[in-house]
Amino acid sequence: MDKLKYISIPTYFTESGREITTNLSYQIFGRTLGDAPIVLVNHALTANSNVLGVSGWWNKIIGKEKCISTETYTVLAFNVPGNGFDTKAENIIEDYKNFTARDVAQLFLLGLQQLRINKVFAIIGGSTGGGIAWEMVAINQVVIEHLIPIASDWKSTDWVLANCHIQDSILNNSANPLFDARIHAMTLYRTPESLTEKFKRTEKEKGLYNVESWLNYHGNELTSRFQLSAYKLMNHLLKTVDITRGRGEFLEVATTISSSIHIITINSDLFFKPQENWKTYTYLKLLKDNVTISEINSIHGHDAFLIEYDQLSKILKPIFKTEKEVSK
Repeated sequence: MDKLKYISIPTYFTESGREITTNLSYQIFGRTLGDAPIVLVNHALTANSNVLGVSGWWNKIIGKEKCISTETYTVLAFNVPGNGFDTKAENIIEDYKNFTARDVAQLFLLGLQQLRINKVFAIIGGSTGGGIAWEMVAINQVVIEHLIPIASDWKSTDWVLANCHIQDSILNNSANPLFDARIHAMTLYRTPESLTEKFKRTEKEKGLYNVESWLNYHGNELTSRFQLSAYKLMNHLLKTVDITRGRGEFLEVATTISSSIHIITINSDLFFKPQENWKTYTYLKLLKDNVTISEINSIHGHDAFLIEYDQLSKILKPIFKTEKEVSK
């Protein structure tokens, strides 16, 4: 595992016109940079660049002898500026409403440029990370062979906008904002069926159901490790994804994307609905041959991409080939 490193970006103007200075932090795993195909992993709302190792949030998918093999690929992961994973004071973004997913995409592309990377084998991201990946290929400044958005979309639907608005209201008005926002969010990330299977209306102690205890655990856990400013920012970014903003209709933008697109949806996702992903796939097939869609079958909803590792690995395996196959 590589230690946290920084790329200085002294001047960047956001979509809103605000000038910022940031130190873009990142980690590299696996093969040495420049020695192997590069896989860029975009993290989700409360995650970070630490994708593997003991505390790595995606270590079931990435690593030695895993689906995305660190013996075959160079795995690169940036931190969204302001996500709180690094200690740089200038990376705390208080005026979060002046920052967008497209700004993050631009900063990630600037990071690739400073690392002298002009070709990326694959960009993969779940949820918020998938939306940022869509924004990156729409900007189209580097050669990106494969786009793999998981449990995400190229746009923030009205349903996503509504729930982000509720989250923002909780974060700005609650006496216990991180706790309350997180327990609300967990009910969106899972499904009624998932909670029924897990808890079966059992009680941990008199007057407290296990499902309530589970929600309290997640609320307390996030409160202990996350910053309020980071949650406000990441929640806001989720509502700003829209690759068509200022560019025209979706199919017009899609014609500029040369990447092979591999959409991965979840049949029970209550947040990024599978119907929207299938609609996107249908539209893209009118223009592109290099587009696929796969569906994870699970009762666990949006969080299935962090649970159904066997299914996800089988879906990804045809893209992430072994070193022997890559060298052909």
